[in-house]
Amino acid sequence: MGGQLAVTLTFEFATAGRIIAGAGRTAELPQLLAGLGSRLLVCTGADTSRHAGLLAGLGLPAAVVTVAGEPTVELARTAAAAAREHAADVVVAIGGGSVIDTGKAVAMLLANGGDPLDYLEVIGRGQPLGHASAPFIAIPTTAGTGSECQSFALIADETTHQKMACGDPKAAARIAILDPLLTLSQPPRVAACTGIDALSHALETAVTRPRNPISLAYSRQAFRLCWSHFPRMLKRPDDLEARAGMLLGAALAGLAIENSMLGAAHAAANPLSAHFNIVHGQAIGLMLPHVLRFNGRNPAAARLYASLDSSNADHLAEKLESLLDLAGLPRSLSQCGVTHSSIPVLAREAARQWTAAFNPRPVAAADFARLFEAAWENTK
Repeated sequence: MGGQLAVTLTFEFATAGRIIAGAGRTAELPQLLAGLGSRLLVCTGADTSRHAGLLAGLGLPAAVVTVAGEPTVELARTAAAAAREHAADVVVAIGGGSVIDTGKAVAMLLANGGDPLDYLEVIGRGQPLGHASAPFIAIPTTAGTGSECQSFALIADETTHQKMACGDPKAAARIAILDPLLTLSQPPRVAACTGIDALSHALETAVTRPRNPISLAYSRQAFRLCWSHFPRMLKRPDDLEARAGMLLGAALAGLAIENSMLGAAHAAANPLSAHFNIVHGQAIGLMLPHVLRFNGRNPAAARLYASLDSSNADHLAEKLESLLDLAGLPRSLSQCGVTHSSIPVLAREAARQWTAAFNPRPVAAADFARLFEAAWENTK
């Protein structure tokens, strides 16, 4: 294509039906629930005590499902069964991306029945939803995935470690609440890892093949917000304006993902998390600088990177590495216990990840092997 990446002009765009942003807006949850249903399923992280006061004042009979790790097919089944046993007709998810994706899957299954594999692409049957999801409210407590503004629920296969999406516009949240006060209690490492994930979403969605004018506008604004507020948040964790900027940046990047998808950095990160238990955001941080340099050899991707930061891809990667240092995150796979002998397996699995197909440069297993080699040694 002569170095050009065509912008998709035929597309649909879905997001949460209503987005409510501002410090303290979570207090409006009981009023927002009025009229949506009569029995509630709440998905939270492992420590439900963080939200005890909020949960006590919801005004509806509530069952709680805790999500301790990344959502899997079996977790989605178990959570949906709990919702049905409670006769829940509305779902609230309060937590990080894994919690929100679980809640999204439960709301989808409550309204449509069946099994998660009926709706998962590639590893399942990929059926479209016949009905809109049950009313679903998403409340992120981390500034990372932007799942609250997407229709996608990422679910992993326990055996193959492959992540796939239940993606249908009818699965989007009815309401998303962006309350930066909820992010103040994040441990510093969680804030660092989720922040890198949000930044990676802005960078990857800006150049992926399916991007469109709306997604690109969101990518650029998400990048500006995350790029300016992430270092502030790291240096001053109680800076509420920086927290709000990161939360909005993550949400806008989530809006971009809705149509532009993600790329090679996410494809490479998933097998690292599966085989070596590397936290997703940390795995992204390890791979993203090398993917930026790889994609920067594509003239059109290079121009898009330059439109974000007036930098070439190599310089942008160096700036990102400085942010990783500021966040205290490791820079090489060898530091994280990744064995050199595992690179061929990691490369093959990365090439099978669905996000690899959206990367601006074609990326095969051999390319992933070179990316993992560079990340293992931390070489450019």
